[in-house]
Amino acid sequence: MNIKSIGSKIKGNPTMVEGTVYSMLIICSISHFLNDMIQSIIPSIYPIVKDKFDFSFAQIGIITLVFQMTSSILQPFTGLYADKHPRPYALSIGMCFTLVGLLLLAFAENYFLILLAVSVVGLGSSVFHPTASRVAQMASGGKKSLAQSIFQVGGNGGSAIGPLLAAIIILPFGQHAISWFALAALIAAIIMVRLGVWYKARLAYVVNHPQKQPILNTHISKRVKYWALFILIMLVFSKYFYTACITSYFTFFLMDKFGVSVQTSQLCLFVFLAAFAIGTVAGGMLGDKFGRKYVIWFSILGAAPFAIAMPFVNFTWTIICTFLSGLIIASAFSSIVVYATDLMPDKVGLIAGIFFGLMFGLGGLGSAFFGWLADKTSIEFIFQVSAFLPLLGIIAGFLPNTQKS
Repeated sequence: MNIKSIGSKIKGNPTMVEGTVYSMLIICSISHFLNDMIQSIIPSIYPIVKDKFDFSFAQIGIITLVFQMTSSILQPFTGLYADKHPRPYALSIGMCFTLVGLLLLAFAENYFLILLAVSVVGLGSSVFHPTASRVAQMASGGKKSLAQSIFQVGGNGGSAIGPLLAAIIILPFGQHAISWFALAALIAAIIMVRLGVWYKARLAYVVNHPQKQPILNTHISKRVKYWALFILIMLVFSKYFYTACITSYFTFFLMDKFGVSVQTSQLCLFVFLAAFAIGTVAGGMLGDKFGRKYVIWFSILGAAPFAIAMPFVNFTWTIICTFLSGLIIASAFSSIVVYATDLMPDKVGLIAGIFFGLMFGLGGLGSAFFGWLADKTSIEFIFQVSAFLPLLGIIAGFLPNTQKS
């Protein structure tokens, strides 16, 4: 089999249908899984580089800052560019940046090269999320929340498994073992070629088969739309500050309060992460059926009773409350992104970039804030404080209805 035939098999022969293209949504989800898995290994290598190069905690913090700046701050700009100048193969090119960044990180021998490496990995991520989110919406066949959920659950899975793989592969064998993850980046880049071919064909199909698109939300003024976006940003803040507290410090909370082992606490954290993955898909299905505004409202506010009860109950009920709060609050993000793109349907890439950037940025800020607060007070105290964040979901009631017929 020659190179040409291999390339032909990778590209496939895309056919255009009007309904939901589940094959492309699954490829989007797999790509998101690989992308976020690679991203999540970066914090996992901090103990290695800190010991090897004798870095201070401040230097470790700057590594995180550089990574977050490139992966979060750039996303709205790459999304805006994707709206105005769609580039079908940008996904594969972005993953090639990630591939280069990983190899550079694996063999970096000084602080500057480490900062350069994480910034290149972050750049690849900033290209991926807005463009892949656009592709997911194009493949949705009208089931936008479901499509966004399928896309998002891949990222959740990758973020969960990345640290485990880092513990198995990188921690025992050292910094150079990061290069093994370059294989994942290479596989993702190849998979995304198939996605790019379909995206290119879909863009051509839309040009050659123009359809009258309904003008969405003409009953909503521009001022109300901006107010709605502000409310959504506040809801993303409450969701990701709360989940940052859980994902970063839940194991410490369980060990401190109940005296469980590290292994048991990790298993309990996976209960939350599993609930989060289930809730992400369920929220997309419910958003399409019952209306995105109501799913957002229920998702954030509905988690509050379980979040508030969790720091005060016994071990069994702690796990139950954590599972239910994760299940409920996870259902919001897909509906939030699709709701925002419904407000501004001509700026899908920009909106996706803003909200994915916020997701990463607020997660990082939340983790740092609660770490600082835990040092000043206690692990148990930060869970008592963060438990009230989901109550901010009450403001979702002020969102206008974007799904009026």
